[in-house]
Amino acid sequence: MEAPVVKPDRILKLGHTFRAAKTLLSAVELGVFTALADGPLDLQAASKRAGIHERGARDFFDALVALGMLDRDASGRYANTPDTDLYLDRRKPSYVGGELEHFGKYVFPHWSLLTPALQTGEPQSGTRSAGHYSALYADPATLETLVKGMTGGTLLVANPLAAKFPWQDYKTFLDVGTAQGCLPVQVAQAHPHLMGGGFDLPPVKPHFDNHVQQHGLSHRLRFHPGSFLEDPLPAADVVVLGRILHNWDLTAKRMLLKKSYEALPAGGALIVYERLIDDDRRVNAPALLASLNMLIMTAGGFDFTGADCMSWMRDAGFHGVRTESLTAEISMVVGIK
Repeated sequence: MEAPVVKPDRILKLGHTFRAAKTLLSAVELGVFTALADGPLDLQAASKRAGIHERGARDFFDALVALGMLDRDASGRYANTPDTDLYLDRRKPSYVGGELEHFGKYVFPHWSLLTPALQTGEPQSGTRSAGHYSALYADPATLETLVKGMTGGTLLVANPLAAKFPWQDYKTFLDVGTAQGCLPVQVAQAHPHLMGGGFDLPPVKPHFDNHVQQHGLSHRLRFHPGSFLEDPLPAADVVVLGRILHNWDLTAKRMLLKKSYEALPAGGALIVYERLIDDDRRVNAPALLASLNMLIMTAGGFDFTGADCMSWMRDAGFHGVRTESLTAEISMVVGIK
């Protein structure tokens, strides 16, 4: 019996994936999908609208075709695919490119420093403490990129969360680390009986107020300024920690869970949603890579399994703790006080 042929193809393909990722990130940054949202364009027109030099234009647009991000017709005109048209046109409310813009400008450059992060255990982008966030939020351009990026990362989670959690059993809710208020808006739109709020650092307030006002929900959604590391959380029937815990070390994780418990009435619920690592830590590569991102970007953050989170929540006093999938990558952990 012949031994199986071992080839390097899979290894090399994985090693080259950064090229494809950066091609997409640059396309989003340049507004390629917004430029094509009004209809197909030939190479010259598409390049001009997106501000792309002629030397690399053909290869760039054809690479996006080969990656499945664009279509090209028989006459050579480029067009968005149905998914890039819906999710990467900046003018549409379904736009998720804010997160990709954040990745391209702030996260991707630091991934070249994964090796020293692994060697030292030290973050490669500055210490992600409360003070670090305050410094980031002090710059208007950086703050706008960050809050839009958080909206892009929340949008696809918000709708299944609004549908799968029994909101009819509660009257008020609080979204911790709310940014523009994407989650409160989506939940409030789906459940007209709810009153809610978002909690974040004070400079975020204008962004939250504007987003909420655009959706006609200012009478039901309120911004609460503060630092969740330093201040108590406002009271609510449901507290949501969405993609918050992974930024912090275990001591801070436990502290945030305890603060959430204290903000709830008896029978209130905590929802933690994250990109959970599978309990056996073997198959969920996106979650494990996200945890490496925390190594690079934060002083002590790390992603975790559902079993980890359930244990911490029980230690904080929650009962009836359960997990449920929200998207292909994101799951929620729910506990009752």
